[in-house]
Amino acid sequence: MMRRVYVLTLAACMVAPVQALLAQFPGGGPGGPGGFGMVQEDRKLFKVFDKDGDKRLNAAERKAAYDSLVAESAAGGGRRGFGGGRGRGGPPGMGGNAAPIVAGVKLAPADVKSYPKAKVYDLETVRTFFIEFEDANWEKALMLFKDTDLELPATVRVDGRAFQDVGVRFRGMSSFMMVPEGQKHSINLAFNAVRDTQQLGGYHTLNLLNSHEDASWLHSILYAQIAKPYVAAPMANFARVAINGENWGIYVNSQQFGRDFLRDNFGTMDGARWKVPGSPGARGGLEYNGDDAKAYKTAFEIKSKDTPKSWADLINLTRVLNTTPAAQLEAALAPILDIDGALKFLALDVALVNGDGYWARASDYSIYQDPKGVFHIIPQDVNETFSMGGGMGRGGGRGMPPMDTAMMAAFIRARAADSAAGRGGPPGGFGGPGGPGRGRGGPGGMMQGGVDLDPLVGLTDATKPLRSKLLAVPALRAKYLGYVRDIATKGLDWKTLGPIVTRAQTLIDADIKIDTRKLETYEDFQKSAAVLKEFADKRRAFLLAWQEKP
Repeated sequence: MMRRVYVLTLAACMVAPVQALLAQFPGGGPGGPGGFGMVQEDRKLFKVFDKDGDKRLNAAERKAAYDSLVAESAAGGGRRGFGGGRGRGGPPGMGGNAAPIVAGVKLAPADVKSYPKAKVYDLETVRTFFIEFEDANWEKALMLFKDTDLELPATVRVDGRAFQDVGVRFRGMSSFMMVPEGQKHSINLAFNAVRDTQQLGGYHTLNLLNSHEDASWLHSILYAQIAKPYVAAPMANFARVAINGENWGIYVNSQQFGRDFLRDNFGTMDGARWKVPGSPGARGGLEYNGDDAKAYKTAFEIKSKDTPKSWADLINLTRVLNTTPAAQLEAALAPILDIDGALKFLALDVALVNGDGYWARASDYSIYQDPKGVFHIIPQDVNETFSMGGGMGRGGGRGMPPMDTAMMAAFIRARAADSAAGRGGPPGGFGGPGGPGRGRGGPGGMMQGGVDLDPLVGLTDATKPLRSKLLAVPALRAKYLGYVRDIATKGLDWKTLGPIVTRAQTLIDADIKIDTRKLETYEDFQKSAAVLKEFADKRRAFLLAWQEKP
């Protein structure tokens, strides 16, 4: 499998042309002040265009919002940022030299099988979601509405039922900004956007993912299967999507971290929830940054009711985690943190080499505080697991597309900020001491890892205290390493994993072959099972042979 690998060296980052490139983005570079790593709230536009105050945008109001954003983009205004591909004020889509887009075949409900009694995340079924937009320019509208509070209403037909006024929006960060218009973008379906009680099989919101950087379509599904005995993890299966009668192919139906997830895993819908958005320059590792909530709102996005108590409790967790001596840490954390769950989360993160995970960049995970005040660490967006390593290409995929100037500028800014703060060496580095993310040294910005990723990576990394502080306690480190070994022994055993891969890929093979909107080739899909087996076998052997050095 061919891979495109891109490496920014120190020299490349310091030359005059790069300085000129950075000058194109005053005020913090793409994404606004702070660039990567900053939580950006959705731009609030709904109330501006809901002229009649009926809490929904009619066709005329949506057109007004669309026209306004088109004009804003043409004038070079709007909120800067990658999100939008060819959307408002941002750079063009970064999908590389993509082939011309070909429309999919026509598809109608009578052409597919329905599963009215099957569970929403049943691995043996492929539901088809027929999304019908009133707006003919639905894709351009969704591109423009990305990162605002605007959704596009649609009728969604599935299993013989019609759901009206479903809110549709594009979602994701790299999986959005790296994909040009006309190819798959990940989709969020809010069945309860207008009707609070409207749901499908007990779920009010669904995430249909485009399998970005995953030619196997299986990373999220396999992670869920392996993680199930250890932590509360999002369930996942396959879905087929048709938009206005055209087949857009297979998506990964991955459970959203919301109140339905809490009900399934904790038996309650109450409690506080935070998302730590993915970013190369993120600072969401639970460092203690003082007692002002403003210092945390740049990295943690609260998804439940925003209250001073919720932030005070989160800050207290960071304070205890970061300032308590190792000998007293377990006792101090026990009343406020599910320590065992955190260790299992960390073990899965490293054992399955999550290239977007906590170990690599302290982001792309979720936090839940239950009604008793105990915090739980929850995985999310695990499509970039099972990474073979080897530069910035991802295991099972074709690597990153070429960076355009905006992407390059933001990347350099993020790495320069890391360097200034002592977080991983000079711009252009891809790991701490000991190679690209494999050693036990300090943090490494865009660390990639691979089958020989050290399970004790980052022990001195103060920006990721869940690892550096918890694993500094000998008893907790021993328990963590026990979980790593258990995951390797059971979860990565191809005798168990292989049949899941075969059944799942057989289920979608015909769909992938005819899919005109997919991000990877059918040939890559065919080869991906062998890549997954190579990863599982090599990673398992490495971890089972690994021994901690004195």
